Amino acid sequence: MERIKIGISSCLLGNPVRYDGGHKLDHFLRDTLGQYVDYVPVCPEVECGMSVPREAMRLEGKPEAPRLMTRSTREDKTDMMMTWARKRVAQLEAEDLCGFIFKSDSPSSGMERVKVYDEKGMPAKTGIGIFARIFMEKFPLLPVEEEGRLHDAALRENFIERIFTLRRWREIRSMKSGRGALVDFHTRHKYLLLSHSTKHYQAMGKLVAGQKTMSLQELRSQYEAWLMEALKLKTTPKKNVNVLQHMMGYFKEQLSADEKKELLEILDHYQKGLVPLIVPITLIGHYVRKYDQPYLKQQTYLNPHPLELQLRNHV
Repeated sequence: MERIKIGISSCLLGNPVRYDGGHKLDHFLRDTLGQYVDYVPVCPEVECGMSVPREAMRLEGKPEAPRLMTRSTREDKTDMMMTWARKRVAQLEAEDLCGFIFKSDSPSSGMERVKVYDEKGMPAKTGIGIFARIFMEKFPLLPVEEEGRLHDAALRENFIERIFTLRRWREIRSMKSGRGALVDFHTRHKYLLLSHSTKHYQAMGKLVAGQKTMSLQELRSQYEAWLMEALKLKTTPKKNVNVLQHMMGYFKEQLSADEKKELLEILDHYQKGLVPLIVPITLIGHYVRKYDQPYLKQQTYLNPHPLELQLRNHV
């Protein structure tokens, strides 16, 4: 797989572009995830023409259409920011991004719960940063997150799983092969999809198998929309156990009574939160290799992202 291209708020990479001349370096994003992705840094304030350092700003007015105001001199920077943002997202369309990581709480880049001040000067966490809003409206299917939310292990796993899956999908979509490649992709991602949404997996299967009248372009567009919609839904221990039990069924003739008992005990421990997901995944993977199970060997669910990221090690 080619390296994944991700947009990111520039300050998260350690670039000194914040209003006070500082940065908000995130070591996981730069040093760990950065081994697998190529970042496209964006600083809305600097790129739209503001200086470093600069006067602090905040959002004011209605949450759905706030104004970007400097705190002391009361300059309205809204039009300046919006004009630049529309041009920038048009440029970013050519970058083939697989996601974007925003700076939380930023009046330009905050993805959600940004403070918006009313006419009395009272803040409410109801806003979206001006650039972030324009970006998400332009790319509604693209995985997006904030660095603060990525400190949550489950949200981190979900976001990174989505960007890796989207990269694999983009590679399939760029191929000149027809519907067969789509069928193959859907087959390989069966258990990954089931771990998020049985409903979506079934609908996508019917789409792949039954839509002979749709053009290939229309078919791919609809499939991509449902793919990203499905993966945005969180996995749960219950969903994962259901998937792993299905996989276990492929070995019912090979496993001894003690091996079956051990695997079921590990699944129970995982569902109770006593061990992380990597434990039953590793054991299933062992049986896949030991018994050379061809269908499970191709399942992305067992290796959706680099093991070194340790995304399935949390309880």
